[in-house]
Amino acid sequence: MSNPAEKPEVVQLPAEPAAAAPVSNRRAAAQRVREARDRLTSTSGTRPAFDRELLRQYAQTRISASYVVMLLVVATGLLFGFRMEPISAAAWTCGMFCIQAVILRNCHRFLGEPASLTATRKWRTRFVLLDLLYGLCWTALLLHPAIPDAISNTVMMFLMLLVIAVSSMLAASLPIAALVATAPVTAAIAVNFMLSGTLDNYALALLALAAEGYFALLAHRLHSTTLATLEARAEKDALIGELEQAKAISDEARHRAESANVAKSRFLAQMSHELRTPLNAILGFSEVMKSEIFGPHAVPVYKEYSADIHNSGVHLLNLINEILDLSRIEAGRYELNEEAVSLVHVVADCHHLLKLRASSRGIAIHEVFEQGMPRIWGDERATRQIVLNLLSNSIKFTPQGGEIWLKAGWTASGGQYLSVKDTGSGIAEDEIPIVLASFGQGSNSIKSAEQGAGLGLPIAKSLIDMHGGTFTLKSKLRIGTEVIVTFPPERVMSALAPMAEEAPPLQPETTVTADDKRRIRNKPIMSAGTGL
Repeated sequence: MSNPAEKPEVVQLPAEPAAAAPVSNRRAAAQRVREARDRLTSTSGTRPAFDRELLRQYAQTRISASYVVMLLVVATGLLFGFRMEPISAAAWTCGMFCIQAVILRNCHRFLGEPASLTATRKWRTRFVLLDLLYGLCWTALLLHPAIPDAISNTVMMFLMLLVIAVSSMLAASLPIAALVATAPVTAAIAVNFMLSGTLDNYALALLALAAEGYFALLAHRLHSTTLATLEARAEKDALIGELEQAKAISDEARHRAESANVAKSRFLAQMSHELRTPLNAILGFSEVMKSEIFGPHAVPVYKEYSADIHNSGVHLLNLINEILDLSRIEAGRYELNEEAVSLVHVVADCHHLLKLRASSRGIAIHEVFEQGMPRIWGDERATRQIVLNLLSNSIKFTPQGGEIWLKAGWTASGGQYLSVKDTGSGIAEDEIPIVLASFGQGSNSIKSAEQGAGLGLPIAKSLIDMHGGTFTLKSKLRIGTEVIVTFPPERVMSALAPMAEEAPPLQPETTVTADDKRRIRNKPIMSAGTGL
């Protein structure tokens, strides 16, 4: 037996079991299959959509950096024009301009065409060949016979590094294009340095090869970073699509469920008359037969059968009333008949009604009420139904010799609360959502001899929600259960704002004329005997 002052532990509602693991496994398997299929249809080992996006970034980069490339070509042509034959330098510069123009034209055409797998492969090959031609043109300049005599090795090395750096950055989205554009230049410079036969030139040749490897690695890293960004964006778009699809499916399912629930609730609410009319006849006739109003039964067992029929009818009528009440609440047809209600008075009346049932089971009910509590503005019938449902549940699931405490008082926010606490068997943590659902029953209710429909707690919770209050269920196995319902401070009569008094209607001003005064003076005075 627990102390009424002790508060049982609050049991948090358990979260619904998540199916995240199977969903994530299915998503990962589908992603692996999609990636394998994409690699078979792609020329670069990535998704076809990524190939198209990488080529698009390559084309945009070449277009945006065209002025830088032209400036580099012009500066190189001027440099070599002063040190070698001007005609050769001018011809090389014109050739580079032509190649650059072809590259830009193809980039614009690529960006203007619709996406397709065949076109992507074709444009990828075309861009690689154009970059190869671009690199060979630089190689032709660096291998010109007059270059070693006119330009120093340092200038040659600087120019090679500049060409490799610019080409690697421009073609980072297409690493094979960066390689074919820079490899001929590097090979030409390295061979040129090694043919000179000096140790310094050997070192420069090794430095050129090392620079080529570094910029190739840098271009590969840039390509990997760009590809990772595209994959992350694709995964995000796919996830957003899945979420939107799941939301659409869930919204549609929710709408169907709500429509079905409303239809069910309206059907039950409209069946009130059809269900109660024959049941009232059963109750009336069984009451007559049980009471033997028209004479005793020839067979005594008929009286017992009549009592069983009447008791079963009463139980069925109570069940129908609960179902119809819940249906009206769910259908939004339950209207509160609000008035000034004394919470303490309602709790005391409900205790008096159920006291005999509790005494027959040896259960003691204790009242702990705060004094001087004002009335609340609410529905007295709904409040009484809340108390009866909670107290009936406590009596039903409290063993013989147990105790129940009824408490009513103030909340910390200025509202009023009602608490029903028992020393029953309690509710398991995973069964709390079940008992709060419509027609839900816990394991103790199923094992109990007094099984109900599982509507007491849901109806009580719905009614207190309509009052703007809160419903809290605290329970612990083999210790007991406590249900606390609170009414908000706005419903306490002492907290309600006074109603504004209506001002009396203004009487129109009456103007007394001279003729009116003359008639009043000439009017004869009647005596008391005239009957006036």
